[in-house]
Amino acid sequence: MGVDEGERVKVSHGEKSSVALVNTSPDGLSAGQVLLSSRIADDLGVDDGADVDVSYHPPPLSVQAIRSAVHGKPLTKDMCYAIVGDVVAGRLSEAEMAAFVVSQAYRDVSMDEVENMARAMADSGQKLTFERTVYDKHSVGGVPGNKVSLLIVPIVAAAGLLIPKTSSRSITSPSGTADTMEVLAPVDLDPAEFRRAALKAGGAIVWGGRLGLAPADDILIRKVEHPLSLDPVSQLLASVMSKKLAVGANYLVVDLPVGVGTKLETEDMVRDIAAKFIELGRRLGVYVTCGLTYGSQPVGHAVGPALEAREALEALSGRGPRSLFEKSTALAGLLLEASGLAARGMGKAMAEKILESGKALRKMREVIEAQGGNPNVRPKDIQIGAHWAKTESPADGYVVEVNNSAINAVAKAAGAPLDKGAGVLLKAKVGYSVKKGDPLLEVYSEHESKLSEALDLVQRLKPMTVEGMLLRRLPEAF
Repeated sequence: MGVDEGERVKVSHGEKSSVALVNTSPDGLSAGQVLLSSRIADDLGVDDGADVDVSYHPPPLSVQAIRSAVHGKPLTKDMCYAIVGDVVAGRLSEAEMAAFVVSQAYRDVSMDEVENMARAMADSGQKLTFERTVYDKHSVGGVPGNKVSLLIVPIVAAAGLLIPKTSSRSITSPSGTADTMEVLAPVDLDPAEFRRAALKAGGAIVWGGRLGLAPADDILIRKVEHPLSLDPVSQLLASVMSKKLAVGANYLVVDLPVGVGTKLETEDMVRDIAAKFIELGRRLGVYVTCGLTYGSQPVGHAVGPALEAREALEALSGRGPRSLFEKSTALAGLLLEASGLAARGMGKAMAEKILESGKALRKMREVIEAQGGNPNVRPKDIQIGAHWAKTESPADGYVVEVNNSAINAVAKAAGAPLDKGAGVLLKAKVGYSVKKGDPLLEVYSEHESKLSEALDLVQRLKPMTVEGMLLRRLPEAF
């Protein structure tokens, strides 16, 4: 047939057909045999030994569209839908998907294109309806320890609003919101279970992957963005808003952390992306408010699924760190203001009152129970890694820097997020006065070997800097 590896063929069986990418094998197949993926076999309804017809298939519109994008040309609505459709159907190679994402990072993408891509991604999967006004929150990420959703959801739900929160697992951080919530309750809910839990408790925090919402986005993240550590602004906008469309969000607060070591290091960058979120929301019928938040060091003191879940419960009980309390109530307050329950500028005070009264903790227990967890779980019930060690301040002084990327690297080396008990607990933060020998951080792991690796990283990366400490000697040796 003259078909080479990576090209396409149409595989037909009776009245059904499917387009497939070709892989070749030097052995294991006889002349006249093909090996089909389970997806294509299911599409065609064939079993082992069935007869199929195979014919050459030219590159689809999506490939032509990607080539246009690579050359800096704008994508039409049809092109956006073609790309998304073929991503979901498995008709694009990883190289073609990578070319598309890279093209988004290195050309000017209009808001028309972003809107079309968001709508295409939302239309490619499940859509949920709740017959109630839906409130939602999203963070663009980049700050370790950002477990604020575990406070925001129960605060907002305790005010009588509906907040069905879909969250991701970790992409590059030691714990995504779904990883942290999974310590307290199952997050792998199907659409019916999610809808039932959210309506019962007024809120939910679940993993979005099982729901089938905007599946093209999950594929692009898994196949391209995560391996390349690439997150183009246009794709970020379309990704977030497509999932909010799919869940039927009416009001959305976007957390935009700004600071050294975050995705958005300057206030100008934050203001630019905030304007784009607001404009895209206007086009899609979602009222968007953006909160610019401090992101130059971790939120709270805990980094890693179990440590963060424990700290969130402590905060809901009134004992958590002030930074977590301040950020959570500020963002929850924006949603309370959007709902009309609080006047402009008064939402944070209302959120603080709900949190301090214990209503948010009681609501969180309802959420945990509705998702199948133990509503009576206490912070001390949460198991953390049995292997741990602390690092100490090498000098008297003040903590002048906490390096986000280094904290992330140490927590991941310790085993987070796959090992739920792994992570880092900060004993001091920027501005803290410390004496020589005072603990700076504790590293927890479920495996001694991973703890050793994490501690080696602590020595190399020095995630915390104390004023006056020796950073490095030059030359390295005499």
